Amino acid sequence: MKRSGTADLPLHYGYVPQWLAERMAKLGLGITESVILEYGNQEMLRRLSDPFWFQSLGAVMGMDWHSSGITTSVMGALKKAINPLSKELGIFICGGKGKYSKRTPDELFRLADTTGMNGDELIQASKLTAKVDSSAIQDGFQLYTHNFIVSNTGQWTVVQQGMNTEDKTARRYHWHSAGLDSFVDAPHTGICGKNQGEILNLVSSDAGPAREAIVQLTMEKPDLVLKEFSKLIMPNHHDVTSKDVNLKRLGAALWIAHEQQVENFESLLSLKGVGGRTLQSLALVSEVIHGTPSRFKDPARFSFAHGGKDGHPFPVPTKVYDETLHILRTGIEKSKLGFNDKTEAVKKLHEIAIKAEKDFIAEEAHFEKLLQKENTESWQYGGKTVFGDAKPGKQKPGNVQLKLF
Repeated sequence: MKRSGTADLPLHYGYVPQWLAERMAKLGLGITESVILEYGNQEMLRRLSDPFWFQSLGAVMGMDWHSSGITTSVMGALKKAINPLSKELGIFICGGKGKYSKRTPDELFRLADTTGMNGDELIQASKLTAKVDSSAIQDGFQLYTHNFIVSNTGQWTVVQQGMNTEDKTARRYHWHSAGLDSFVDAPHTGICGKNQGEILNLVSSDAGPAREAIVQLTMEKPDLVLKEFSKLIMPNHHDVTSKDVNLKRLGAALWIAHEQQVENFESLLSLKGVGGRTLQSLALVSEVIHGTPSRFKDPARFSFAHGGKDGHPFPVPTKVYDETLHILRTGIEKSKLGFNDKTEAVKKLHEIAIKAEKDFIAEEAHFEKLLQKENTESWQYGGKTVFGDAKPGKQKPGNVQLKLF
């Protein structure tokens, strides 16, 4: 296995209100099902191991776009929604925050009993990743959450988070079992065995380098073990600024949603009649489902789908959230019956937005008008935050001008 990346986040306290937690579970399930139906459950594991994609997922689900709470809240929502359907989806989530992280071995044993996988080996992998990030690497962060996501083929991903009480930050660690051919070529990035097929076989003769790496790990200098593939560092400020997002990409999505472009694309006819504000959310959800890794370098952009529970960049538009859930859910259910028109239409939103980006003129003034418009009109869409419901404001809605060459 290897660490696939880390994310440094401002440490946030608080809670997720029930009205948001329920919607997060439904949207998390919808995105997971869509990814698995289109690309397979191994791709879902890979995405969860990407710190940028994971942060984008949390933002599109309505969590505070930069906070440490995304880790526990997103994983809690996914576990609640996915595990009852684990046999169908082919993935299972173990662990969680605090006392729930300590239940990971028991959960893996029960999973092994029902699937035939080797529980001892899975538990060993779980313990080793936690050991590395809590003990082998002295970076000032103490683990308080550990999530182990395993597929029906034996591949797995770990998402765990540590807390630094001195500077009030959190660090999320991502691990992935796939994609490593040899532990000899890069011993400082590996501590146990590669995927041998149906299960992680750490006792296979082919896994000899892995066993050696585990022993050597305790003798390695921390700076050698710290090397990783990607690192995400989120800012301290709560508000979303134009510097936090790729304006061309955000603008292209808005262009489709608010300039009646659906009427002009035959491939989107199944979305005809859907409101522009819902199309804005669907376009960003579509990118989370179908976007390539390079599309998630600005996770804050995805907060423009459903806002944030702290009111940044705007209150969560619950009516839009529910309509997005309905369209996504309907498309998934029809797709299972062989009717793919709605799921293909959602996919096309992302594809058309990419084509529009090269001609889009991004201006900071347009971004500020968008923020004003979203906050002014929030009450119309059932806007909510942890502080209460959005109220009609005295400001006039901004006119968001989206210019093309």
